[in-house]
Amino acid sequence: MNSIATTIPAALTSAGYDGTWHGPGPWWPIFPLLWLLVVFSAIALFGWFGRRRWRQMGAQSGRRAGEARLAERYASGEIDEREYEQRLATLQRLSPQ
Repeated sequence: MNSIATTIPAALTSAGYDGTWHGPGPWWPIFPLLWLLVVFSAIALFGWFGRRRWRQMGAQSGRRAGEARLAERYASGEIDEREYEQRLATLQRLSPQ
């Protein structure tokens, strides 16, 4: 009765397997390069979209800060209603959307 321990090596030997490993082959750099490409692409996309969103939020916060300061000046009586309306219209016209 043949056991599995003797059958598998005999089958591998007859199939041309000599029991040695000949290395990964000349194509091995492809996988690390693909992973690097995936990682750098993800970083670039997150960075690009993040910076774009950060710029938009920064512009909006600057606009809101200007409108808040203008409202404070109007509430404290430093400027009248006509000047408040003019300056508010100017801020809204010049601010990026």
